[in-house]
Amino acid sequence: MSFEVLEKLESKIQAAVDTISLLQMELDELKEQNGQLAQENQQLKQDHDAWQDRLRVLLGKIDQVEESA
Repeated sequence: MSFEVLEKLESKIQAAVDTISLLQMELDELKEQNGQLAQENQQLKQDHDAWQDRLRVLLGKIDQVEESA
């Protein structure tokens, strides 16, 4: 093999290594975002459940008022 071919191969390998490194960093960022979104989603589900409970209580009170009237 000539020296030029080896240089081209080295350049391509370095480009591949750089691309892999960038993709790994992007993957790490996406994993972190996913974790944050999962926590936010859990919080929203808890808030939703709390609102549903409050609505049930209020509807129960309305039913009690209607029944006593």
